[in-house]
Order: sequence, then C-alpha cells, then structure tokens
Amino acid sequence: MSFQNPVFIPGPTNIPESLRKACDMPTIDHRSPLFGSILHPARDGVRQVLKSKTAQIFIFPSTGTGGWETALTNTLSAGDGILAARNGMFSHRWIDMCNRHGLDVQVIETPWGQGIPAARYAEALAADTDHKIKAVLATHNETATGVKSDIAAVRRALDEAGHPALLFVDGVSSIGSMDFRFDDWGVDVAVTGSQKGFMLPAGLAIVGFSDKAMAATATAGLPRTFFDVHDMDKGYANNAYPYTPAVGLMNGLNQACQMLLAEGLDNVFARHHRIAEGVRAAVSAWGLELCAASPDVYSDTVSAIRTPDGFNATDIVTHAATTYGVAFGVGLGEVAGKVFRIGHLGSLTDVMTLSGLATAEMCMADLGLDIRLGSGVAAAQEYYRAHPAQARKSAA
Repeated sequence: MSFQNPVFIPGPTNIPESLRKACDMPTIDHRSPLFGSILHPARDGVRQVLKSKTAQIFIFPSTGTGGWETALTNTLSAGDGILAARNGMFSHRWIDMCNRHGLDVQVIETPWGQGIPAARYAEALAADTDHKIKAVLATHNETATGVKSDIAAVRRALDEAGHPALLFVDGVSSIGSMDFRFDDWGVDVAVTGSQKGFMLPAGLAIVGFSDKAMAATATAGLPRTFFDVHDMDKGYANNAYPYTPAVGLMNGLNQACQMLLAEGLDNVFARHHRIAEGVRAAVSAWGLELCAASPDVYSDTVSAIRTPDGFNATDIVTHAATTYGVAFGVGLGEVAGKVFRIGHLGSLTDVMTLSGLATAEMCMADLGLDIRLGSGVAAAQEYYRAHPAQARKSAA
C-alpha cells in the first residue's frame, strides 16, 4: 500500500488535512470548560447533520458496532421482540448482536442486493396485534452490497399499522454522505461512526436518540455500563464524560461538522451522487453489473461490482494493493469472492475517483478479464463533464 494514494474502501475514508490536524492537538483537561467548548458544538453539529431539532446526541469512544449496542441496551429488555431484514453483512451482524442479548428476533430474509422489503415489514407489524415487537431495525445503507433502503417507507409501515415499536436505523455508511432525515422519518435511534461520512479516523460511535427512545430507557432491563446514555448525559452537563473521552477525535468531529455544514448538506449529497453516477457509468462501460438489484436501491457511497462467474473478485483487491498500492473493498459474507467494492464517500473528488477507476481497469486487465483500458474512465469522464460540480459552476 501507499500513503500517497487515496483509498477506495467504504471506510475508513480519506481524511482531509484540516481534519487530521484538528485531531492532532495538545492534551487538555477533559473535565474543564475548555473541553465543553469542543463537546457541545460537536453534538450540535451532529444534530444538524442528522436533520433534527430535538435528537439527543451521544458520542462514545467506540465504533458503529458500539452504537448498535447503545441502541439496544438502553431501550430494551431481554425477550423483547425485534423485527429486522437480513439483506447484507451488516444487517446480519446487528441481528446477531440482538440474539446475543437475548432478544426475540423476527428475521425477514431478503436477497443480498435488494433493499429492505417495507411491504413485508408492514405485514409483520399488522400481524403483531399484541405489540410484542418493541423495535424495528433498518440498515439505511448496506455497505456489503452497495444497497440503500427507503427508511421513510419503513416509518410509513409502522404508522399505518398503528404500531408503537421504536425505529432504529443504522446510518453508519450513509450519514454525512447521503440524505438522512431523523425528524421527518420518525427515527428513534440513529447510529453512525466517525470514520465514514465524517471523514475521521475510526474511534467514535455517534448516536441520536428521540424523546420516545429516551423515555424507553426508564424501563429498559438489558445491562449496560460503558454505553449508558444517562451516565453520559450527566457527564455532558458538567462538560465531561463518565470516563476519559477521545478529545482529539471530538475536536475533529466538531471541525468535520462545520466543514459539512459550510459546504451545505444538499451540496454534500449532490457531490456523492455525482461521483457515484460516474462510477456506475464506468461499471456499465466495463460490461459488469452491480450487486444492487435496481437503480432505486443504488448506494451513493459504495458500489459492489459483480465479476464473471468463476472469477475470484478478491484477486482484484489483492492485486491492486500489492501492485499499485491502492485499496479497494473485498466482498463480504454471501458475496465474498463474487464482488469487489469501490467506496466513493467522504473526502473524494471527481479526479480522485478517476484514479481509482483507472487502477481497477489495470487490475482487471492484468488478471485476464475482458476489459478495455480507458473504457470505464472515459465513461466517468463524460458523466463528470456533463454534470460539473456545484463549486465549478459557481466559479465559472
């Protein structure tokens, strides 16, 4: 690998120099008002990125997995019913966590490459007249397959059934990169991490709780210590944590939120969509297909690209790393060896993306696939030329 080349994995993402410097700071007293001047603006910034006016924001030294556990342990009790779709590796892992916590999970098996089947959620919720289901899980963006799901449709399924279950959303690879509407979608707990849309190193689990989710903490019976939101809330009131926080990462998060909000969230989302469309144009020019089953579920943060039957897609990732010093993502779970992934989120530009596409072409040609060098790059170039970035339009 090479430190000079950008990464094209779906996280951790490339770190802008300003954010790297923001994380590199002197030691301060993390129980002083000085830390409060980092903590509270960071929480306010995250709330704005989630498009919420009222969400309670909690930031733990952890990763998105810790955010999942925060959602479960603070709001649920052993034996509570959970409704979830398994349509990729990360929804699978969240389901596994539920099982390990003694929750009663009703799993809607869904082909990998498809989004959450909101209609089947609606059927399950309508049938649950005793309201045994206490929480509904939804993975907004399935990182393993490059598939986004319609969270608004899941909320409609809950509302139309008149069901009181909480709505938990994994937005780890979507928040900060794709449109996410905490308030409008009636999300009760949103989970993300520092290392994707926020363009920081891994190390922070970032969660937003609705008032309804906070009320559920009063009766939740699952054990929790490190991830107790009430302990965290008491610490916040005193400009502190119940334990030692990751101060440098928190400072980076504060700066990352300012950077995203200064660019404008709609511009951030448009940039990700434009870059993703260029990648999709390249995939089509190569004569390959995405794992995502249809355009309505195409992710704007990661593309999982199917290779021909009998070809080990992992070889592309290995060859890119060893020969060209460039990182792509391997296939996971059911699609291991069948896809390779190009992450296109966080700190990324058209020009950076073109370098990744050129490298992928070289790797596939080196490994004997029928790929004409320059074909995908040219297709992406045509798209980017026809759909210039907002900043370039303003400059012109």
